Amino acid sequence: MADRQLTLAYLGNGKGANRYHIPFAMALPELFRVKWIQARHVDHSAWAAWPGVAYTTSLEEVLRDPEVDIVEVVTPAPTHYELARRVLASGKHCVVDKPFCASADEAEELFALAELQGVSLQCYQNRRLDGEIQTARQLMEEGRLGDVYEAVVAFDGYWPTMPNPAPYDPINGAVYGLGCHEVDQLIYLFGLPEGCAADVRQFLGQGESDDYYDIDLLYGSRNLKASAKGCNFMAQPRPSIALWGTKGSYVKETKDAQERDLKRFYLPAGHPDFGLERPRDWGTLVTYDDEGRYHEERLETVRSSYCGFYEALYETVANGAPPFVKPEETLCQMRILEEATRGLA
Repeated sequence: MADRQLTLAYLGNGKGANRYHIPFAMALPELFRVKWIQARHVDHSAWAAWPGVAYTTSLEEVLRDPEVDIVEVVTPAPTHYELARRVLASGKHCVVDKPFCASADEAEELFALAELQGVSLQCYQNRRLDGEIQTARQLMEEGRLGDVYEAVVAFDGYWPTMPNPAPYDPINGAVYGLGCHEVDQLIYLFGLPEGCAADVRQFLGQGESDDYYDIDLLYGSRNLKASAKGCNFMAQPRPSIALWGTKGSYVKETKDAQERDLKRFYLPAGHPDFGLERPRDWGTLVTYDDEGRYHEERLETVRSSYCGFYEALYETVANGAPPFVKPEETLCQMRILEEATRGLA
């Protein structure tokens, strides 16, 4: 299969597919061809049809197509488990948008089925490729912060009228919907935690969606606490990322610029400045040298792209490379999200 174009199909024709997935596959035509988009209702009123892509309401038509190598599940979160199960049963490689599914038990079942079928299964964790996450990773690899002892990533906003479907289901709340990004970012930066603790709240009352979370990933052997925070009632958001180490700190107020461009339909294909960050949005690096002298600088954010997920996906499916997002990382995240929301109603 190496050195040939892989064929993709997408289940779902909403914002997730059209904004966060398809543009990055389309930017890599030497690696991927998007053949199908399947949805229960084919409607181009919100999202224009992609040239050269076939639209269908039939899942079976997609799964029977021998040309399709990979099927991506980009539908509402409660449907992920069942659709992924059907994709894997058909013998196709599968990528599932986040949140991956509702529970660790469901995730374990899906990964076992993928292994049985001899195909790959990954969660689409594109936010590992946010510029501030790549910058933090580089700083730690270079040792410029010393031993990091505390890290915080936050996803805040003022969304008091966010939909709250009844009855309460954790998969529709902020922990699963937004916290899934950050918990994975921390796992990507620091590895699997040794423990965790969580404070999750429902500001709108019992039975409503969870809309505040503070999830601590604990690494006792490294004297490290890494926290994922988010709130739907944060009029002034916290910094996107903050790391503190024995030699210095890195704090960045704003999030990656790729989403800014995607929201105005400025897509990666044909735009070499896609996701390019303004200097005023760079983070601040503060360090002390070996003589105890203080240094402060605005640090240019590492240039990154969600295309990186697709480049890694190609290597996994075509050439057998290890997956960018490992099964054990997804299973760990699911256990953390599940435990954080346990007892809410």
